[in-house]
Amino acid sequence: MDAGRGLLTLMVRHTSCSLLIQENADPDVQVDLLGWLDRIAPPADDPSMTWISHRSEGPDDMPAHLKAAILPVSLQIPVSGGRMMLGIWQGIYLVEHRTAPHQRQVAALFQSDPA
Repeated sequence: MDAGRGLLTLMVRHTSCSLLIQENADPDVQVDLLGWLDRIAPPADDPSMTWISHRSEGPDDMPAHLKAAILPVSLQIPVSGGRMMLGIWQGIYLVEHRTAPHQRQVAALFQSDPA
């Protein structure tokens, strides 16, 4: 039995950020991804976002919830030999959708393969 074989589940415990597996080789990927997210959900004080009513926590709050609604908040990653089986270019990102930094928690559960 390989004790390092199984499935790792990660879940971010917040509603205004996401977890994402994405390219980890070129930092421009992160820049472009964040730019795209800002284009589809700009701050609530942007003229295109006048329809937003949830504004009590600032103009970045409701757009952050919208971004978290289209990106995953949990991931499942196979593990073999004690290592996550990510592709050579892949990395795991906690994508912050708020403007100011926030302290975030990620819950992790490893389920070993009984075989």
